[in-house]
Amino acid sequence: MIRSEQEFLRLRREWNDLLAGSVSDVPFLRHEYLSAWWATLGGGEWPQGELCVTVARDESGRLAGAAPLFRADPGPESVLRWVGSREVSDYLDLVVRPAQLSAFVEAAVQALEGEAWTALQLDNLLDDSPSIPAMEAAARKRGWSVTRERTKPCPLIRLEAGWDAYLAGLDKKHRHELRRKMRRAEAHPGGLQVRHVRRGAGLAEDLDRFLSLMAHDRAKAAFLTPPMREHFRRVAEEASEGGYLDLVFLDVGGQAAAGYFNFDYRDRIWVYNSGLDPGFHSLSPGWVLIGAVIEQAAADGKEAVDFLRGEEIYKTQLGGVPRHVERLTITRGDQR
Repeated sequence: MIRSEQEFLRLRREWNDLLAGSVSDVPFLRHEYLSAWWATLGGGEWPQGELCVTVARDESGRLAGAAPLFRADPGPESVLRWVGSREVSDYLDLVVRPAQLSAFVEAAVQALEGEAWTALQLDNLLDDSPSIPAMEAAARKRGWSVTRERTKPCPLIRLEAGWDAYLAGLDKKHRHELRRKMRRAEAHPGGLQVRHVRRGAGLAEDLDRFLSLMAHDRAKAAFLTPPMREHFRRVAEEASEGGYLDLVFLDVGGQAAAGYFNFDYRDRIWVYNSGLDPGFHSLSPGWVLIGAVIEQAAADGKEAVDFLRGEEIYKTQLGGVPRHVERLTITRGDQR
């Protein structure tokens, strides 16, 4: 059981090596992402926390599995949650290879039996994660209660057939709207540029520019507390260092009209957050920029654009195929 931040930080290299072959290889399970999340406890979502990361090693001493857990409310009645829970990490899961999943879950549950907790509340598991039935089986074997709750949609665009095939698969009305808006923006007399920021000395300034775009929305402005801004800063720096940050702007006349904070990770683009300047509303900059992101992803041979969690209507209008994340809650029978 990993309880100290120092122990957890030492796992970085072997954690990421294991993640590359895990049942769920997503940017939110990268060690550096989880470390950044832990530094601010989710941008201040949790006032306190205590690590309870369960790990297993094989006979040669290599990391074989990890359950990144923490207590948000230390004490005998505590609830164990994923490190990364809940609002700012779209997908969470165990870190373990498929062949070792069942054995690791059994070993992890055995280790957790000796801990003081009343429930495991595991948010943001993709509904097709093999970890769900494995954890359900281990819990029911012990007579513990298990509930599953579908929480939020997370639409996905498939791009294996390319940009033209993607467009052809859209509803006729929305295909027309996307093309019209992109053509109209391209003709803007002030000039239009799609600009990608991945790393470099100007990253801090570009991140500030992106957060300013987010803050034009009243709800997002309230969301961007100082700890949350620090969360974004740390995540951007770590993703940039890891080579999978894609902070992309639509500049009109040299001014940022829209921005997306994306991860360019493995075989897809992961659309993490967005911001718009309402002064450019007539150009539909959000649609124009996401259209450009999808077109570029197709040109780069990406298999998908993942819109992550959220019910925004544009995600389905742009062809997102519905999937969902679930909350798995396990309540132990031996209340300690």
